[in-house]
Amino acid sequence: MSLQGLNLSHNNFTGTIPPSLGNLVALESLDLSSNKFGGKIPSHLTNRTFLEVFDLSQNDLVGPIPHGNQFDTFDNDSYSDNLWLCGLPLSRQCGNHEEPKPPTPMTVGHEGFSIPFIWKVAMMGYGYGVVLGLSMGYIVFTTGRPWWFVRMVERNWQKKVSLLINIQHLLR
Repeated sequence: MSLQGLNLSHNNFTGTIPPSLGNLVALESLDLSSNKFGGKIPSHLTNRTFLEVFDLSQNDLVGPIPHGNQFDTFDNDSYSDNLWLCGLPLSRQCGNHEEPKPPTPMTVGHEGFSIPFIWKVAMMGYGYGVVLGLSMGYIVFTTGRPWWFVRMVERNWQKKVSLLINIQHLLR
């Protein structure tokens, strides 16, 4: 008795597709869709001559799709939502037999120091917060208590306390 169908879809598996799947010689159906597999599709999977159903959609696979045997019969749906796969049956052709490279984050460099662009924005926000905090601290320590803030808090506190007292009297 041998394994004929294997469905490992929707499991959030990561890493590369295990080479040991090539040992399942009688496999007729293989569904690895909706995971996070990366890397290339192992070429030894093309040796499976009984494979009728094959689904690698919604993963992070890269490079050219292998050809041979049953692999030549699978359509676009078997490989959909793998942004970096190329070759037939997909419309995205591989250029010069090179595999496409995933995008890298935009970096800003300064004298040998590179930093992802998003961190530049975050550091600008932190810088603004530090300047604002130091300015407020200076005002508080040089003027004593910030009377405008104390009055505002006391007014709100008195309103809430009087409202709670009135509610307690009404409930009795």
